[in-house]
Amino acid sequence: MTQNKKSTLGIIAGDGTLPLALVKACQAQKRPFFVLALRHHTPDSWLTSDIPHAFVRLGALGRAFRLLKQHHVKEVVFIGGIRRPSFREILPDLCGWRFLLSIGFQAWGDNHLLSLIIRRVEQEGFRVVGADSIVPALLIPGGCLTAIHPSDLDQRDIQHGLTIARILGQADIGQAVIVQQGLVLAVEGIEGTARLIARTASLRRKGPGGTLIKVAKPQQDRRVDLPTIGPETIQALHDGGFVGVAVGAGSTLLAEAEKTLLLADRLGLFIIGVDANDSSD
Repeated sequence: MTQNKKSTLGIIAGDGTLPLALVKACQAQKRPFFVLALRHHTPDSWLTSDIPHAFVRLGALGRAFRLLKQHHVKEVVFIGGIRRPSFREILPDLCGWRFLLSIGFQAWGDNHLLSLIIRRVEQEGFRVVGADSIVPALLIPGGCLTAIHPSDLDQRDIQHGLTIARILGQADIGQAVIVQQGLVLAVEGIEGTARLIARTASLRRKGPGGTLIKVAKPQQDRRVDLPTIGPETIQALHDGGFVGVAVGAGSTLLAEAEKTLLLADRLGLFIIGVDANDSSD
């Protein structure tokens, strides 16, 4: 008799609220899961006793693989933010050392490094899947999601920002750019979007506009590191005096959707899903 039982999903969890959203989805689907929480990245506030989990440090690949296999994991999903650690923080075990030696300690961009990590995970017999394949509702659709819509000026900034973001992505530098009145105020580097917004606030020009454009890199593996926005993004944009955010439709994750949209409406910011490949520049 053929069994139709769903395999155990291994959730490799980083920071933020998306890992918990995925856990709740698995619980609603009655799908078995196991959370591999990354020490110093995954907050333990939501890891209650009814959630099967274990903590591992980032460089302990051998222990991570053993735990996943002990819990009969077949599919693995990476979800949540992970800040880039120093080498001292990684503290690799033997398996971790072998992996680092195999890649030659080269300072690749995020996309290349993630591809190598996925390949190593798949070599252990796991199948890496995207969070959106488990919870499609996490993806932002096309169109404006808020009561406030971008102005004609904002639309021009968005189009220009898409061109710049595509160049950034092709160079594997970052996913986001802030544009105001046709001027690129700042581009995202290693610091991440939150710090990008914070450092750009002082560069904002007088007058209208100021939009964050955030899209996936053209060559990016959709299973990992999809762009994400949430209430913290909206609050930071408001605090910095910016007017809204444009993201790639169907390729950007929305954390705490209801809270994020309500906050944007209350603060008077727009959120719009756009075709990341569309640019008039």
